Amino acid sequence: MALEKGPLLLLALGLGLAGAQKALEEVPVQPDFDAQKVEGRWLTLQLSASHANLVSPADPLRLALHSIQTRHGGDVDFVLFWKGEGVCKEANITVHPTQLQGQYQGSFEGGSMHVRFVSTDYSNLVLYVRFEDDEITSLWVLLARRMQEDPKWVGRYLEYVEKFHLQKVPVFNIDGPCPPPR
Repeated sequence: MALEKGPLLLLALGLGLAGAQKALEEVPVQPDFDAQKVEGRWLTLQLSASHANLVSPADPLRLALHSIQTRHGGDVDFVLFWKGEGVCKEANITVHPTQLQGQYQGSFEGGSMHVRFVSTDYSNLVLYVRFEDDEITSLWVLLARRMQEDPKWVGRYLEYVEKFHLQKVPVFNIDGPCPPPR
């Protein structure tokens, strides 16, 4: 994969690509969602996709969500790091609020993306991302502030995995940021 493909492709590969989702409307959203409360460092605990072979555990490049930030005006940034042998790159993906609380959208060359904050207590988070271009690609991820899995949140997440017929894919967490160039 070339670095020139852009930050959207980095987000898709870093979190893990998933297959077609039934309908965007079937995905729930956290009631009374407060974007500022999800700011900060997040660790990926579980990741599911319909195409488990799209993220290989043997791939020498690792791409992972590092943190979530908010901007004035309600935009949300996903901060990603792509690291591998001789490669370190930070990528920021920005999505914009829709008219519906907890739902965001963005665009990229040839398509669009939708993000839904499905469920959160602000220490754990179930996130849904849907990419639409020539086809629909979706992913589900369970995030937490610590590397300790809460059985209640894992159970809730696995209900979505079953409902949408997804498969687990490899999870990567990267400390970041990239070291300064030599």
